[in-house]
Amino acid sequence: MNIAVISLLSLFVVVVVSGMLRLNAGVLALSFAWIIGHYLANMTVSTVLSGFPLGLATILFGITLLFGQAQQNGTLNALAARALRRTHSHPGLVPIVFFVLALLLATLGPGNIATVALLAPLAMSVAGKTGVSAFLMTLMLANGANAGAFSPFAPTGIIANGLIANLGLTMNPWTQVYVPSLLAQSVVALAGYLLFGGLRLWHPTQVPPDPPLLYAPPEAPLTRQQWVTLGAIAVLVIGVVVFKADIGFLAITLATLLPLLGAANHADAFKLVPWDTIVMVCGVSVLIALLSATGGMDLFTTVLARVSTATNVTGLLALVAGTLSAYSSSSGVVMPTLIAAVPGLMAKLGGGDAVAMVSAINVGSHLADVSPLSTLGALCIASAASHEDRDVLFRRLLFYGLAMAVVGAGVSYLFFGLLW
Repeated sequence: MNIAVISLLSLFVVVVVSGMLRLNAGVLALSFAWIIGHYLANMTVSTVLSGFPLGLATILFGITLLFGQAQQNGTLNALAARALRRTHSHPGLVPIVFFVLALLLATLGPGNIATVALLAPLAMSVAGKTGVSAFLMTLMLANGANAGAFSPFAPTGIIANGLIANLGLTMNPWTQVYVPSLLAQSVVALAGYLLFGGLRLWHPTQVPPDPPLLYAPPEAPLTRQQWVTLGAIAVLVIGVVVFKADIGFLAITLATLLPLLGAANHADAFKLVPWDTIVMVCGVSVLIALLSATGGMDLFTTVLARVSTATNVTGLLALVAGTLSAYSSSSGVVMPTLIAAVPGLMAKLGGGDAVAMVSAINVGSHLADVSPLSTLGALCIASAASHEDRDVLFRRLLFYGLAMAVVGAGVSYLFFGLLW
């Protein structure tokens, strides 16, 4: 069998097996890369490993370690509680508040998964007390976190920008990577709010007997450790934006200073670093690099080009991304696979807009992340109030996630194809 076909089939196996068995795709990808590259393509092990994105791994580690400390010492919880208390939450306002709160926290740096993990217990508890359905709260919370996920300070944004840079493409990390996803997620969240019960929460008969004004515990002053942590986050933002410092090494340096200043515990923070995500992204990147070297990526883009045109390619990419993301990792598997295919796909189509294609992949993959087979949906189901039927919630979120693959394709075709 042709080596290009074998390498492409290995990527297909990684995507399917990791989604069905919840096996870390990065470990499986590294195994395939070694077997195919070393024994079938006669590459040295060092050549196979040359595709390992060391810079990206450094950034992901530094950012998640720093914000793991901010989570561990209660800084992020304190910010969330203060934001919630100041809303004087009417039931109809509660889902909107959590959308905005998730958006702001994810943009700040923790990213979508850490933000939902942080807010889901509080959000689902408040939903149960105010008559907000767990389904609606899940949509608003997950879409809010995904709306901020492509921030240059968040892991997903870091992954996307790293993949884009590796291809030699130039995209503004804010206006061309962050904003398209922000707008798409916001529009979908608004539609979900209107369609799935948000308006009914404003009707007087829907207000529960207990006044839902303040759900956060009484405000305690920020501790010295939390003020120091906030200062470190401010230094990170200023250092990257103003002084163009390397975000990975600056985050590692700040994460090293916090324990020395008595503001965090290194051992506890290390437990919050998503090592599985880092291994997943880096492992799949090694396999993608192998596909490029063996012709597998060229074969993949040839197949896509046969059913695409310069106009509908954005919708097709979003559909593929959304379908895969419903049961596998968006940032760890789907984005590395499809973004890497953009230059070759453009060449075979005889043109196209790389920014539009990458935006379609980003939007399509993350609109489907509300699926209960993805981390965000699963976290919300686990945190649902005791009176909620989790089986019903699971089925509703599964159908919704699959439907979002089609919605994402339509949105991408319209905005990144017809109107771009």
